[in-house]
Amino acid sequence: MTLPTLFLPHGGGPCFFMDPEGGPPDPMWRSMQAYLAGLIHGLPERPKAILLVSGHWEEDQVTVHAGDGHPLLFDYYGFPEHTYRLRWDAPGAPDVAARAKALIEGAGFPVGVERARGWDHGVFIPMMVAVPGADIPLAQLSLRKDLDPAAHIAIGRALAPLRDEGVLIVGSGMSFHNLRARGPQVTPVADEWDAALVDAVTDPDPARRAARVAAWDELPHAHFAHPREEHLLPLMVALGAGGEGPAVCDYRDHVMGWAVSGYRFG
Repeated sequence: MTLPTLFLPHGGGPCFFMDPEGGPPDPMWRSMQAYLAGLIHGLPERPKAILLVSGHWEEDQVTVHAGDGHPLLFDYYGFPEHTYRLRWDAPGAPDVAARAKALIEGAGFPVGVERARGWDHGVFIPMMVAVPGADIPLAQLSLRKDLDPAAHIAIGRALAPLRDEGVLIVGSGMSFHNLRARGPQVTPVADEWDAALVDAVTDPDPARRAARVAAWDELPHAHFAHPREEHLLPLMVALGAGGEGPAVCDYRDHVMGWAVSGYRFG
C-alpha cells in the first residue's frame, strides 16, 4: 500500500494544550485540532513510521535526526508553565533516518546526521493530537537554510520510495505565517493568497504544479503571507514526495484572521 504525503498546519505554539486541566482548547483552534486528530485514521493503512519535516529546524545542509526525539525542544516563548512539561514519548526511527539519508544522497544532495536535538514544537504539538498514544516511531528531517523551493521539492522526490515502505512523509508548517498581521482586517488579503496557493498546489498536472509552487513568491501577497518562508518549505518536500498522484486541499479554516490550509498528495 502506497501512503500519501501530507502538509499540515501545526498551529501556534502549544495552542491545543493551553488548558492545564486538559479541557477543550480555545475555540479558534478546534477545527484544526479535529483535522489533526483524524489524520492517521484517514490513511489507507497505519504507518510503520513517520518522517517529518518541520518549519522549525534549519541546517546548512539537509540533516536527519537519527536519535531519540525526547526530551522535547520547547522552542516557544511566553506560554503557561504547564506547556513546558508536555510529553510525547514516541520512539525515534533511526532506520528510517538512515534510509532517508541514503535516498537523498542518491539524488545528489549532501546529508548531515544529528542525534542530540530534541523534537521541536513543529513535531510534538501536532503529533500529540494526531498520534496521542505516541506509538508510531518518528524521524525528523531539517530544512536547508537556503530555503530553495526547487531543491526541497527535489529532496521530496528522492524520499518518495519511503511511501511504499510504510513511512508517512509529513511537512509541518503553516500555509500563512505572518505573526505581525492578525485580525479580521487581514482576512481578505489572506484569503486571496490562500486561494492562489490552493490553485497552484492542486494543479492536476504534476510538472506544472511543482513549477507553480516553486514560484510561490510570484503569487498574490506572497511575502505578506510569508515574510520569511520557512513555514512554507515543508510543503515543498511533501509535494515532491507526492509524485504524480493527485493533490487535494483537505483542510481549510481561519485562525487569527488567517486562511490556513492543509494538503494531501498522492
